[in-house]
Amino acid sequence: MSFFARPLFAFLLAAAGGSAAFAQGSAAPLPADLIVTNGYVVTMNDRREILEKGAVIIKDARILAVGPAAIAALYTAPKTIDARGALVMPGMINTHTHAAMTVFRGLGDDVPDRLRKLIFPLEKALVTRDLVYWGSLHGMIEMIEGGVTTFVDMYYFEDEVARGAKQLGLRGVLGETVVNFPAPDAPEAYGGIAYAKKFAATYHGDALITSALAPHAPYSLDADHLQQIARESEALNLPVLIHLAEMTDEVATLRKERNQTPVEYLDALGLLNRRLIAAHCIFVTDADLALLKARDVGIAHNMVANIKSAKGVAPALKMFNDGLRVGLGTDGPMSGNTLDIIGQLGYVAKVHKLDRKDRNVMPALNVVDMATRGGARALHREADLGSLEPGKLADVILLNREATHLIPFYDAYSTLVYAAGPNDVRTSIIHGRVVMEDRKILTFDVAEVRRQIRRLAEQINARVAQGLH
Repeated sequence: MSFFARPLFAFLLAAAGGSAAFAQGSAAPLPADLIVTNGYVVTMNDRREILEKGAVIIKDARILAVGPAAIAALYTAPKTIDARGALVMPGMINTHTHAAMTVFRGLGDDVPDRLRKLIFPLEKALVTRDLVYWGSLHGMIEMIEGGVTTFVDMYYFEDEVARGAKQLGLRGVLGETVVNFPAPDAPEAYGGIAYAKKFAATYHGDALITSALAPHAPYSLDADHLQQIARESEALNLPVLIHLAEMTDEVATLRKERNQTPVEYLDALGLLNRRLIAAHCIFVTDADLALLKARDVGIAHNMVANIKSAKGVAPALKMFNDGLRVGLGTDGPMSGNTLDIIGQLGYVAKVHKLDRKDRNVMPALNVVDMATRGGARALHREADLGSLEPGKLADVILLNREATHLIPFYDAYSTLVYAAGPNDVRTSIIHGRVVMEDRKILTFDVAEVRRQIRRLAEQINARVAQGLH
C-alpha cells in the first residue's frame, strides 16, 4: 500500500463501517456507478499524492473515493474498469480554443497578417450552422481522444457547439463571439450580444454546458459595447472570454489613443474581474500581472499557437510562480493546429527554459499542474475540477504505460511532459460517463463526422481556389 494512501484508506474503512471486518465482507458493499481499479493514480490533490496501485470510485457524476486498489472491494458498481497499470489522472482542461475551425486547419499556415487577410474572409464567406456543428464535433472528438475533458470555446453559432458537446458528453464553457462587424450568425455589428443572451437562457443550469459572452478582442469592439458586455456579464453571472494583449498593434494603438495597456483598458471598462478568462496575455507588464492577480482573472496560456505565430513568449512562468490563475490552451486549430493539451506540455516546459536560459525553471510537475488544476483555477472551478478527490466531478483519464516511448517509467510528471502524446490516452470519463474506452468513442459515430469534414473540406477548397468571392 502506498504510504500516502494509508490514512485515506483508514478513513474510508471508518466511513464505510469502521472495522477490518467490513473490508472482509461482513457488510454489504456500498453502491457506486463506476469503479476504476489497478491504476497508477496521479491525484493532483493538494499533497500531489500518487497511488502506485490505486482505485477511483464514482457515483452520481462525482468521485466518491480515491485510495489503494483494495478499496474497490468496499463498493459494487455495474461497471468496473481494470486499468491494468495505466496512469489514471484528472482530465486535461483546454482553456482556449475555437473548435469548429478544424475545417480550416492547414490553410495559410505560413502567411503574414493571416487573421485579416485569410481567417476573417474565410469565416465571412463559409461559416454556417452546418459547418460549425460538424467542425466542432470533429474538434471535440480530437480533444476527447487526447484526454481533454473540459474545454473553453469561443466562436459563432455557439449553440451548435453546445449541441455537439452534449451529444458527445464533453464539458464546455462556450462563448458566443461578439465583433464590431456583421458576423456569420449576426447580420448586424454586435449582434452576438443578443445571440449570447438567448444561448445563455437555453443552457442555464446545464450540467455540462456553461454559456459565456465572448467579445473578440479590445481592438474589434468599441468601448461602449465592451462596457455593455461587462454589465450583461454581471447581471446574468456569465463568464467573459476575450483575446487580450495578443497583438503588437493592439498594444500600440491603446498606448497612443488612451495611454493604457490592454489590461488597464479592460479594467477601466469594468471587465477585469473573476468572470473574465483572458487568452494569450503575451504583451503584459509587471503592473498588468499585478492587476490581473488583484482582479482574480483567469488566463489561458497558448504556448504553441503563440510561438507558431512568432508573437512571443507570454510570461506564464511568472504568472504561475506569482499565483495567478493560469491554465493551458491550444487556441484554434488554424493557430496551434492540434487541440490536445498533452501535446502542449513539452513546449510549455522547454520554451520557458529556453526563454529564461535556465533548465531548472518550469519543472514537469508545474506544467501538469497548469494543465489540470491550473485550468480549473482559470475557470474558477477548482472546487469541482482539476484533481482526483472525493466530492469533485468525475472527469478522469487513463493513459497507457505500455508504449515503447513510455518505457521505462520512473516519474509520472516527466513522462507526461517529455514523452507522452495524445494517442497514449486510452479511456476518458467525463461527468462520470465513459465517453471513450480503449480508444473508441462510445457516444457518437466518428466515421460519420470524418465523412462530413471531408465533404466540407471539398467545398472550402473549391471556394478558396475561386478567391472566396
